[in-house]
Amino acid sequence: MPGPSAAPRPSAAPPNVGEIYSRLLDHRPVIQGEIRYFVKEFEEKRGLRELRVLENLKNTIFETNEHVLPKCEQAMPGNLNEIFKRLQAANEMMHRLQEREHEERKLEADKLMACEEKRAAHWEEFRKEQQNKRAEVDEEHRRAMERLKEQYSEMEKELAKYISF
Repeated sequence: MPGPSAAPRPSAAPPNVGEIYSRLLDHRPVIQGEIRYFVKEFEEKRGLRELRVLENLKNTIFETNEHVLPKCEQAMPGNLNEIFKRLQAANEMMHRLQEREHEERKLEADKLMACEEKRAAHWEEFRKEQQNKRAEVDEEHRRAMERLKEQYSEMEKELAKYISF
């Protein structure tokens, strides 16, 4: 007989530990049950919500096919002709505006070219006038220099008369 100091039997200990571990720490069965419940609830609520959305879509499509589409088909030919006429009129107006703008730009360019030519002619005329005036001033200056030379030479002659006395 084993005494109090004897070791416990190995065959009896593991079933007790496994059972204790399973009861205290292994929560898989409970968690799996909760997961199944959550998925079931989610699918039921989602299914009802999607069913309502699909029903609303079906009603909207039916309403459109039965009432809106025939009205649109009846109104379309008359409205399309009216729209086409308006688009043609707008297109013609835009074409006329573009032509008018092109003509105005051409006139403006011609005007600008004429002004440029006129300015160039005035500039050339101004340069010629300045050259003529410069030539006149140079000629006048040359004559004045000649007069001064003559005057100084006469003064030297008269001064030479006085010096010879």
